[in-house]
Amino acid sequence: MKRALLVIDVQNEYFSGALPVTYPQHSLQQITQAIDAANDAAIPVVLIQHAETEGTLFSKGSAAWQLHPEIAGRKHELLIEKNLPGSFTGTPLEAWLRERGIDTVVVSGYMTQMCCDTTARQASHLGFTVEFLSDATGTLEFSNSEGTVDAQNLHSTTLIVQQSGFSQVKSTREWIAETRDA
Repeated sequence: MKRALLVIDVQNEYFSGALPVTYPQHSLQQITQAIDAANDAAIPVVLIQHAETEGTLFSKGSAAWQLHPEIAGRKHELLIEKNLPGSFTGTPLEAWLRERGIDTVVVSGYMTQMCCDTTARQASHLGFTVEFLSDATGTLEFSNSEGTVDAQNLHSTTLIVQQSGFSQVKSTREWIAETRDA
């Protein structure tokens, strides 16, 4: 097994913008621990940054678009910009992983039910093994015309679906222990 850690959309929008991630608590700390453990184990870290057109939440170049300083300052091998929820759509991610013989992607970042879920499903469909970090992904209460779901239920439901057929869901602590034993 050859892994790469994907750190998806850990951008200022989710801390100081209109979409503050609230669940699980301390998800940023878990993400930074996963990055540090990956670097210690020589597992490549790929930062993924969502960008949209001017005047939107993730407007390229805006403060909300910037990577969170805790993430931007950590060692990584690749930074990919994406414009849709899936990290593989219209990006060089798949080719980069295959060129390096990576067969397993580890999903961390934001939001659990959107970009993390979509990326995990894409990776699974492309034949990669997927590990989904339960406490190094996060979300917030979500409302639309179909109703409202609190952050904990949205997060938990997504993890249940991921574990049912797309990913191996595990805590950051479990994943770090596995990387040390590998």
